[in-house]
Amino acid sequence: MRKLFISLTLLFSVSIVTEEIVLSTSSGKVTAQKKNGVFFYQDIPYAKPPVGHLRWKAPKKFISKNNEIKPLNDNFCVQRPSNLGGIDEDGDFVGTEDCLYLDIHTPKSYSNKLPVMFWIHGGGNTSGYKDIYDFSKMARKHDVIVVRVNYRLGPFGWFYHPSIQGLQSGIDKTSNFGTLDIISALEWVKQNIELFGGDSNNVTIFGESAGGHNVLSLLVSPKANGLFHKAISMSGYTTTISPNSSYKQKQKSSTSQYTSFNIVSRILKDKDIPKNQDDLSNTELRDILLNLSTEDFFKHYSQREAYDELPLLQSDGIVIPKEGLREALSNPKYIKQIPIIAGSNKDEVKLWLASARYFVDLDYSILGTVFRIPKVIVKDEDAFNAFNYYRSSAWKIRGVDYPLQSIAKTGNKNLYAYRYDWDDHRQFLIADFKKLIGAAHATEIPLLAGDYKLVGGYPLSDLIYPPSASKRFTSKNMMQYWTNFAKYGKPGESINSVRWEPYDTNKSRNGKFLVIDKKKHMEMSFDSNTFETLMDELYLDIRLTELEKCVVLLQMLTFVGNDLYKEKSGSYKGSCNRSTSEKFLIDNASFIEY
Repeated sequence: MRKLFISLTLLFSVSIVTEEIVLSTSSGKVTAQKKNGVFFYQDIPYAKPPVGHLRWKAPKKFISKNNEIKPLNDNFCVQRPSNLGGIDEDGDFVGTEDCLYLDIHTPKSYSNKLPVMFWIHGGGNTSGYKDIYDFSKMARKHDVIVVRVNYRLGPFGWFYHPSIQGLQSGIDKTSNFGTLDIISALEWVKQNIELFGGDSNNVTIFGESAGGHNVLSLLVSPKANGLFHKAISMSGYTTTISPNSSYKQKQKSSTSQYTSFNIVSRILKDKDIPKNQDDLSNTELRDILLNLSTEDFFKHYSQREAYDELPLLQSDGIVIPKEGLREALSNPKYIKQIPIIAGSNKDEVKLWLASARYFVDLDYSILGTVFRIPKVIVKDEDAFNAFNYYRSSAWKIRGVDYPLQSIAKTGNKNLYAYRYDWDDHRQFLIADFKKLIGAAHATEIPLLAGDYKLVGGYPLSDLIYPPSASKRFTSKNMMQYWTNFAKYGKPGESINSVRWEPYDTNKSRNGKFLVIDKKKHMEMSFDSNTFETLMDELYLDIRLTELEKCVVLLQMLTFVGNDLYKEKSGSYKGSCNRSTSEKFLIDNASFIEY
């Protein structure tokens, strides 16, 4: 079989038809696979496996030009099994610590260097993997190169303990290993992407949820300077925690149960070591932690409750400025002056609400108990919609308005915002998915990618994306806007000539945003929501009980972003007790498995 080794000297003549294409990269030789009309390069190592003594260290470059790169199975990073994360298996964890790989989709032919779009998956930085979404259609139809990447998750990606950082130096003193993984992958792209026909001077990072959060993080990280030129944050947020709070906390919080101090204490007890941390040296503690198996370490995180969170992105002053992500976005010393898009979904939280037994139930009466086919019913539609409205509006404030208003203060005028509203889902006997899910979190990604049969993604993907003119219209527009932005730094116009205008902040309202929806609803719009206006609405809302209002208040001010409860709850006109609201959440944390 004839092989074609493409070097930089052949960059502008890659429309050659060949049986096999092999590229020699800095980390080995990779063979193109033909897939959905594009060339697909899979499981390219961009850094050394972070195992053994490299656990909890900055990624080290993988240089092996003679390495034969082969597709791998199950090379996703360590995480809890989850059908929403894409990997639903038995056991305390799935995945491997050897997970630092990336994939590349390229058009089959091209004549000029192509824009590069670098996808960062979501999953709370605790789950997810690169393979869920297939961007081959975007690459084929819009002449862009799409890179997708794995990065360390959870406590393998963000972990601070004096016994680790206290014995390390330089960049290894960071606690943001997962962030550095993404930066390392961008460095690999800068060095190698021209071999694939890409333009290393035109890289757009884009990601959703935790991926959007990571996009915002890279915008302020000095370590990422010069590695990308445009950025799109989809349903992102700006949560950061200090390394000291990641290590030990005096007061109870959503992250306090899983500080590294508490975890190490559990490990010592589990290993029958009759000493506490204060009686062991940092060297002894480090040796214990580095010699733990993946399972023996991760099992202490795997059974956490729904209300418990892990301390993740940390303002360590090395990768992320000490002032924290939200504050750094308004600091011209850190923020990158590049074109930026930020957006959120109209019904961000509906899928979670529609899984909670507090809001929904299963009714077997329609087809009887013989067939055991239930219908999902909403117990109280008014409360269901109220919870969604306030929490989703608060997400937009935290993930879109705060970041863009902060960045605008530095003089950046090339800013764009959107709200994704498309919700033309199927209505079946078993459920009204338009009502239950709507424009929920992450439901926009399949339309953006043109990939409706997700690889282990949303468990309802076969049900909520009906073939329709509405879906095709919205999908085509999203692809066109996103790829226009990657090519030109402006999203331009839709296929029906709706121009996406800049964010354009002023004192009386939030900036203008594009409503992404079916044809008759796609338009530019704006709102005037702040936490204060939402709290005033909440106080007068007759759809909710007083306790439910307090729970909504807690969620608005503590979920998806730093804890603002102490700072802002005093502006609420009602009377709420935080402990009572937290107990309500814990007591009602049970979920229906679809």
